[in-house]
Amino acid sequence: MPAAVDSVFELAFWYSDRALDDNEYLQPIKLQYILFLSQAYFAVAYNGKKLVPAIFVADDVGPIEPSVHRAWIRGRPIFEGDVKLSNDVRIFADSIWRRFGHHSAEYLAKMCQRSPCYRTAYQRGMRGEIYLEEMRDDFTRAHDTPAVEKVVKPKIMRSHKGKAVAVKAWMPRKVVVKK
Repeated sequence: MPAAVDSVFELAFWYSDRALDDNEYLQPIKLQYILFLSQAYFAVAYNGKKLVPAIFVADDVGPIEPSVHRAWIRGRPIFEGDVKLSNDVRIFADSIWRRFGHHSAEYLAKMCQRSPCYRTAYQRGMRGEIYLEEMRDDFTRAHDTPAVEKVVKPKIMRSHKGKAVAVKAWMPRKVVVKK
């Protein structure tokens, strides 16, 4: 299944720009946690679809995306291109930022490290891959993390009568065939 964003760097730069808009410094490690939470909550909200084409691994400091981690090791790298995110992805990323952007890196580290998918990957070995299916399952249960309904706000539009209504893309339910 293709990812919603062409590159993990586009989302990383979007979050960096969003932090600057709020007059905040986005620590490189905090960016890692925000990206991890974005991928996990997107998988929950969109039935297992990937937000970014990236692999997250379990490191001592928490879940990281190795390419972004390497690029941001000394701060924000120089990027000449435009950040191209669809409107739906921008709304989603903004919801993640509004929910988690104000927390400290330490708080986000503890929250991410308590997630069962991180602990399972860490037990597989240093830099063990955190599988998207495990992320989706763990964040669906929402034991130590906020439920997706508290993170991703519904899109509000007006009905033909002018009433405000929450809308979302139609997702057909899975049909289980009994044998």
